[in-house]
Amino acid sequence: MSPPSLHPSGLTAVAAVTRPDFDADSYVGQLWEIRISDSRRRRMTRGFRDTAPRYSPDGTMIAFLRAMPGGKPQLQVIASAGGEPIALTDQPLGIGDFAFSPDSRRVVFEARVPEEGRYGTVDGVSGGLEDPRLVTINKYRMNGLGYTADKRQQLFLVEVPDLDCEPFIEPVGRAKAARDQARSASGRPGRSGDTVAHPAGPGGTDVSGTDGPGYGGPNTAVPSPRQLTSADADHLMPRFTADGARVLFTAALADDADTTLVTDVYSIAPDGTDRQKLSNLDDSRLSCGAAGESRDGAWLYYLATDVSSSGLDFVARNTALYVAPTTDPADVRRLTDPESTDLSTTESGVVPHSDSSVLVLNQARGTVELLEVFPDARSHLLADGPLVVTGVDSAAGIAVASYTDAVTMGDVGLVHHQALVTLTDFSAPLRDSAAVFAPLEESFPAPDGTAVHGWVVLPEGEGPHPVLLTIHGGPFAQYGWGYFDEAQVYARAGYAVLLCNPRGSAGYGQAHGRAVKEAMGTVDLQDVQAFLDGALEKYLSMDKERLGIQGGSYGGYLTAWAIAHDHRFTAAIVERGYLDPPSFVGSSDIGWFFSEEYTGSDPERVEAQNPFARIARVRTPTLVIHSEEDLRCPIEQAQRYYTALKKQGVPTELLIFPGETHELSRSGSPWHRRQRFEHILRWWAAWLPSKVNRPSLHSDASGNASPAGQ
Repeated sequence: MSPPSLHPSGLTAVAAVTRPDFDADSYVGQLWEIRISDSRRRRMTRGFRDTAPRYSPDGTMIAFLRAMPGGKPQLQVIASAGGEPIALTDQPLGIGDFAFSPDSRRVVFEARVPEEGRYGTVDGVSGGLEDPRLVTINKYRMNGLGYTADKRQQLFLVEVPDLDCEPFIEPVGRAKAARDQARSASGRPGRSGDTVAHPAGPGGTDVSGTDGPGYGGPNTAVPSPRQLTSADADHLMPRFTADGARVLFTAALADDADTTLVTDVYSIAPDGTDRQKLSNLDDSRLSCGAAGESRDGAWLYYLATDVSSSGLDFVARNTALYVAPTTDPADVRRLTDPESTDLSTTESGVVPHSDSSVLVLNQARGTVELLEVFPDARSHLLADGPLVVTGVDSAAGIAVASYTDAVTMGDVGLVHHQALVTLTDFSAPLRDSAAVFAPLEESFPAPDGTAVHGWVVLPEGEGPHPVLLTIHGGPFAQYGWGYFDEAQVYARAGYAVLLCNPRGSAGYGQAHGRAVKEAMGTVDLQDVQAFLDGALEKYLSMDKERLGIQGGSYGGYLTAWAIAHDHRFTAAIVERGYLDPPSFVGSSDIGWFFSEEYTGSDPERVEAQNPFARIARVRTPTLVIHSEEDLRCPIEQAQRYYTALKKQGVPTELLIFPGETHELSRSGSPWHRRQRFEHILRWWAAWLPSKVNRPSLHSDASGNASPAGQ
């Protein structure tokens, strides 16, 4: 479920509903219109994957992203009453974020611009035949995107055509020949039928040779966007100012941008000129995110994290809301306390609400709640409870939000009296087709008295149930009240599932999150052990003698660390793990800063936090899962860990997913995600069978996977 967009009248909302499709082995979805008064809904589009809808400020149109099978998302517009969409872009690497101008006549968007000679820009030159890459910077690649230094995110502006205009028809025969001859005579660049967006010259001047704004003359199928930026950096989250006179965005353009996490808010004129820096105008070192102006245009709001004087102190630093008068951006004030409030859930950014206030999302104790904040630092809690708000929009004095909870994968609700009144129930088929297991909130004390907060998900039946202790990634992340497919799958297979937020997690204040800085594997391990002990003591239906442990990313780290120190687990699963900090520094996309900020750089202290340095102690059978294209925790972490376990005789398997990244379990291909679950359940059936999940395979000749009792 995408964040909703609310019609300026407040009468209807539109949201994108996306689902995995096994026939297509992809994610498919369309736009749905929702009537606020009676919750009636209708499917508005029938594309393969339509996402990110936004009403135009005048309410006449909806802009959204459409991706065809195997294609990149492109910007489309459709009349809000319905009809056939019109394509606005044909960018070779697709479109990212976008926004309407206040007069609804233009759209600003971000798109990656491929370096000439790469990514199909030269016919016949495939990826394996491209020129070599000479790397001289730290920030040159990113998980899920690959190399990024040669395809920077730039901003473009496109005029919105008349939706009633005559549709483009590609000429054929004599008409096509005449068109091509005319092009040749005029020296116009491009091939016959060229529909790609053309670059801009200095200052944003259109050099496409087309016939003015809007559609690129009579010979192109899509409008001709004007490129606004060209600096060697990613330009992100564009938004128009309230008067439409300028475009706001964020970028890392400082001289030390490659060696810090500092980013700034900027504005430019709509022709790409007159770039102005609006943040860090004093000695602040902020990593700035989404920015936007209040409805009355008097206030500039932005989200930012203080990364201290080093520019790299990101560990457990909460995101706060800042404000400055639009007439004096240097007069900036922080409105929220980062010790107790974390506004890092930013898909909707800062959403104007009243004339001067904005809406933001705060993650706290397993929830994500909705706040209204004013420029004088007053704030109102608009929606909380056992749910996770994922997006919000506001118009005509009301607000609607997308959310998930224990039994809802994604729906839309109306904000009313500090709660959400449900407008849709797209999750009804899920609940009708299978049981949904409600999580039970718990808190158990650690040895030093610290409360460890989390949830228990119990399967059907009296037990005794084998237990799976599941550890989240991050570590500065949180388990929460949102629907979690992992817990549901394991509970349905007959396992009691334990989910907790040990120290190092988000949602409990910065001190809680920073407790593991240069102390990983200490209090965090004590916390998950304490939650396990507390649950085993309270829930008599749990089998104390049959325990499994598993986790991904940082959860893979703590799983590997746990089985080197605590030998009560029957088996383990280490997935996409951060397993050897020293090699991570040179191989991960974020290794240049992440690892040493968490473990420190002193070799002895790093070794004291390194699972690989303790691997000789491991005797727990372990399934290692990894993805070939994981740049966050590179596959060498898994390969070396697996090989070391094999050499010391520990029963182990290595499951590798081709073509997948660090996000396999969340956004990998539907078939791979299902196969992942099948292998996980196969592993637990072999080593930790439940009444439902029984072993069906005998051990192979290597003896790597041996069913329990054999």
